[in-house]
Amino acid sequence: MTTNSEERLHGRTLGAAGPRVVFVHGLFGQGKNWTTIAKGLAEDHRVTLLDLPNHGHSPWTDRVDYVDMAELVAAELRAFGEPVTLVGHSMGGKVSMQLALRHPELLRALVVVDVAPVEYPVSGGRTDDPDEEASPFAAFIAAMRAMDLDRLETRADADAALRAAVPSRMVRSFLLQSLVREGVGRDGGWRWRLNLELLERDLGELRGFPEPPPGARYDGPVLWIAGANSHYVLPEDRARMEQLFPNTRLLRVKNAGHWVHSEQPEVFLETVARFLERVEG
Repeated sequence: MTTNSEERLHGRTLGAAGPRVVFVHGLFGQGKNWTTIAKGLAEDHRVTLLDLPNHGHSPWTDRVDYVDMAELVAAELRAFGEPVTLVGHSMGGKVSMQLALRHPELLRALVVVDVAPVEYPVSGGRTDDPDEEASPFAAFIAAMRAMDLDRLETRADADAALRAAVPSRMVRSFLLQSLVREGVGRDGGWRWRLNLELLERDLGELRGFPEPPPGARYDGPVLWIAGANSHYVLPEDRARMEQLFPNTRLLRVKNAGHWVHSEQPEVFLETVARFLERVEG
């Protein structure tokens, strides 16, 4: 493991009663990214939003590793003493899949959002479309690291500094949620809650998907939610998905790309709520 065994992931829970649902964010995210969705479920569920290592308020580690992250999340789930429905987006989806394959007893069901159990190419492109963008994540990290935090005055300045590398206002807003100011006035200093140096070094690890234990599969109910405009889940991924997760239903959300839950939050919430109703019934 890459963290001290006594260290725990940061999380917060909404809702006082009902079945447990746990959300795990993607690269550059944090648990609070799921707040709108969690509030929509909290009347009938206890919804926990976790920060993965090197993100949000959780500990920083000395390497990026999917199996390590899955074990840290598994430790949190064991503390509940009951199976949960685990929802993971992108990097968090891969963490959630690894956990399901290694500790199926901890889960009631699994929701995977816009990612497949495969290794993604360095270019990021998974289509023959010449206009398909290469994976922008390295450029995002470079732009965040290049920002002079000592000279930064306002969040608007930070937004302007990212605009060239991150043209989408939605994605800039998402990234800037991890830029925080400590102290007040001119003494207040800015810092990233993201371990950018480590994430840049180990970005290649995040493209992969570690080989599961021999014969491992998760037989519980799985809902795959993909963005119809995204290329992260392709038809050729279906065979691998069904080999590891035979009880799978795939749903594509119209007018959504990779950040499905941010681009179509109402559709996403309704889809997850219906799935929970079915698996908890």
